[in-house]
Amino acid sequence: MDLRDVDRCPCLGGEAYGECCGRFHAALRDGSRREGAWPATAEALMRSRYSAFALGDVEYLLASWHPSTRPAELELDAELQWRRLDIVGTAAGGPFDAEGLVEFAAHYRGPGGRGVQRERSRFRREDGRWLYLDGDAED
Repeated sequence: MDLRDVDRCPCLGGEAYGECCGRFHAALRDGSRREGAWPATAEALMRSRYSAFALGDVEYLLASWHPSTRPAELELDAELQWRRLDIVGTAAGGPFDAEGLVEFAAHYRGPGGRGVQRERSRFRREDGRWLYLDGDAED
């Protein structure tokens, strides 16, 4: 799926893709280290990762994954269509925190019908950048 900067962002944060998650995705592709080129909170990183899943952006997903838990490679299920992200709650994860939690429900549609992935994700900030550490998925 390709999005224009003016299209609605997949994370449903209320902004156009280019002003929301798209600016982080583009900054990674451009190699930008400028202020605001990386999500300032754990929730913003979670939203940008959800959008990367929705768009099939494996490069961004791996780059935003903490090196201690990052897989060597990542293959996404092309048959899943990510439809909606609900942020259920957050704990810490602000611009001055070192760690944060984001609980979310990601709604999808696949060959077997509709589904929801629920997870409590842990994030860690290192060198001024939030990174996804791991998560506990609910069945």
